[in-house]
Amino acid sequence: MAHCKCPSRQGKTILVLREHDQTQSHGKHTVGQRTWAVPNQNPQIVVVKSKRSPDEIANEAIKHALKALRKRHLLEEGAHAPAFVALSRPFASQGSEWKEKAENLELELQQCYKAQEQLSEQLVVDVAECRTSKALVKEKEAVITDLQNKVTQAREENSRLKEILVEKTKAIDLVVNKNQTLTAQLEEMAVKAKNAEAENKMLIDRWMLQKMQDAERLNEANAIYEDMVDRLKVNNLEQLSRQQVDGVVRQSEAGAEYFLESSFPSACNRKIHAHEGGCASISFEYTSDMLISGGQDQAVKMWNSDTGMLSRTLYGCLGSVLDLTVTHDNKSVVAASSSNNLYVWDVGSGLVSHMLTGHTDKVCAVDVSKVSSRHVVSAAYDRTIRAWDIQKGYCINTIISHSNCNALCFSMDGQTICSGHVDGNLCLWDIETGKPLSEVAAHSHAVTSICLSRSGNIILTSGRDNLHNLFDMRSLEVCGTFRANGNRVASNWNRSCISADDNYIAAGSTDGSVYIWSRIRADLVSTLKEHTAPVLCCSWSGLGKPLASADKNGIVCIWT
Repeated sequence: MAHCKCPSRQGKTILVLREHDQTQSHGKHTVGQRTWAVPNQNPQIVVVKSKRSPDEIANEAIKHALKALRKRHLLEEGAHAPAFVALSRPFASQGSEWKEKAENLELELQQCYKAQEQLSEQLVVDVAECRTSKALVKEKEAVITDLQNKVTQAREENSRLKEILVEKTKAIDLVVNKNQTLTAQLEEMAVKAKNAEAENKMLIDRWMLQKMQDAERLNEANAIYEDMVDRLKVNNLEQLSRQQVDGVVRQSEAGAEYFLESSFPSACNRKIHAHEGGCASISFEYTSDMLISGGQDQAVKMWNSDTGMLSRTLYGCLGSVLDLTVTHDNKSVVAASSSNNLYVWDVGSGLVSHMLTGHTDKVCAVDVSKVSSRHVVSAAYDRTIRAWDIQKGYCINTIISHSNCNALCFSMDGQTICSGHVDGNLCLWDIETGKPLSEVAAHSHAVTSICLSRSGNIILTSGRDNLHNLFDMRSLEVCGTFRANGNRVASNWNRSCISADDNYIAAGSTDGSVYIWSRIRADLVSTLKEHTAPVLCCSWSGLGKPLASADKNGIVCIWT
């Protein structure tokens, strides 16, 4: 009989006793007619998963082992019964046999005890291994649960990605369809563009032919114009020689006025501290000796040139006054400001009637039409020239020039704008269309001043090259150049002027002097010294006298 472990139906580990035949050889011990098999030292352990705890399983195994030992003990007692019977027989006859059997049984009993001890130790080891295996099983179950959760999440993510893939596939199909439609449209447009290019080429050929014809006609017109200009020059010389009558110059154009003959001044009659920080612009009212000045103190002031008394101050300008003009009816004053705006004052009330906005940089020049008191032009450092209606208070036309304009004026008929630019060019513009009519290089440096004569036939320009040029308004030909050794232009907005009878030219200088030239004699006739700062502007009264000048310190001098 031997002990071995086998799993029960409930997943328990139990000990089983078996009888072995005499034919078994390993670990055999013979007692009487029976052969007992001693169990191997390392029996195979089969662990069956059970829902019971390891302690319960161990206790159950111990109980079964004890039952097996009791059963074996009973069987051994039954096996030893013949020995006890034999012992009751005569000792002498069976002494040696009994002694041998007793020794064999004692040896077998010792081996059984050793086997029992080994089984008990193995049982303890198996219980410990069972607990360890149970812990590992729990860990593996946790890992399996985690992996199952991850698999579930992966399946959900896969489902979501499949839905997105379906949506993207639909979107791609839609884009492909649109692309095919656009490709078809592109091909159609390419065909149209090819046809348009052919038509354009044909039109260009026709246009070039037409331009050639226009050029021929223009050449003929230019020839006629040059002939007429030559004739007019001859006629004007005859008319000027006839206009000198008793010291009065009579203008021959329609609507012209009578002017006293101008004479160059020689002395300072009045010296006025007009503005703080400098006076950049002065102008006389038409047919009046009232002087208007504007300065860096943002004020426009009106002075009586005879007495030198302040008549009125016009407030409301938000920047330095860089240029100003007065309408022909003397009812409105317009000032160009460094605040990018123009300001229109009503002289009667002294209030601002309009603030003209539209320029994006400082406004440096302004002039009013010689025909209408409602039309004004301005130039700013945003490369634009704008025409305004000051009665309605808005811009009626904008001209974009190639360079910044420093000075401008209207022609006598009010249809042309004359502008002087920082590149030294003098330009004529059509005010209705905004297109350039002609352009000439007036100075080698920036043009600083433009002044139109009362007759409208001569235009005076001054430049940073320290030259003062007279141009024929009709042909833009230079008809006079004036210079002096000490004369230096003080700024980009240094204003010079021409007398009412077109005979004298006045210009300020950086040395504080006012230089006067005779147009007829083409020579310097006087140098007026009273200012202590660079002279920025000069203005001649339309009555023939006086002459006014202003400097960088805000001092205005009246010369007679």
